[in-house]
Amino acid sequence: MRRCIRILLVTAVILAAIPASAQKRKKLLAIGQVKGFHHDATSHGLATIWKLGQETGIWDTYIRTDTDLLTKKKLGGNAKNLDFFDAVLFYTTGELDLDASQKADLLSFVREDGKGFVGVHSAIDTFYKWPEYGEMTGGYFDLHPWNQFQAPVIVEDPDNPIVKHFPKAFSIMDEIYQVKDFSRDRVRVLMSLDASRIDLANKNVRRTDKDFAVAWIRNYGKGRVFYSTFGHREDSWNRPDVQKMWIEAVKWSMGLSQADATPRPRPN
Repeated sequence: MRRCIRILLVTAVILAAIPASAQKRKKLLAIGQVKGFHHDATSHGLATIWKLGQETGIWDTYIRTDTDLLTKKKLGGNAKNLDFFDAVLFYTTGELDLDASQKADLLSFVREDGKGFVGVHSAIDTFYKWPEYGEMTGGYFDLHPWNQFQAPVIVEDPDNPIVKHFPKAFSIMDEIYQVKDFSRDRVRVLMSLDASRIDLANKNVRRTDKDFAVAWIRNYGKGRVFYSTFGHREDSWNRPDVQKMWIEAVKWSMGLSQADATPRPRPN
């Protein structure tokens, strides 16, 4: 009897020493379906997300290049549906293979079930014919006026756990999107381009307000949405500070950390 008690005590001590997130990993469904422009970094990016989940012990990543699991319907065999996952990540382009039922299920997954959605780079170059998707993500791609360049970035919300590890201002070699159908009235911008250090005379610049958000969060019903334009290049994914951003973004989307997502005006 005493031996059994000792075993139970030792087991309890071991479990107590393991972070709760490692005792029961969260589940992330990462979708890489492409119906438009093919990004060379998609495989590398999704593999990085998988690796970060493994290294931190916080989540397991299920990578798919189809959209079959984006449903709440019961699937055959051992296939998982949306009910199995804690968040969905998109690194996608174009009009994906979702029927009306699946679209309703994805919105419900976030809005009613309180789950997470993480948008990577071209996630907003997706579903132009589905306005509710653009409303959820916060906007749509509207060209990248400077293509790939050393982008000057300002951290607008330095207390936010997703970006607080960045310096107040930094540069990154990446392709920064210009966003349309975007409003700060419904999202909280975490980072943006320093408009004083970019070519606003570029013929493809369409935002007369000079507002080029780089990353933002929003509450969508009961759920949480994160988006960042970073991720066009493999070396962007390799940066430790950017990897830290993705880790914290996934955690926040899954409800493992707290952050103020209240929309607010652009700082003066």
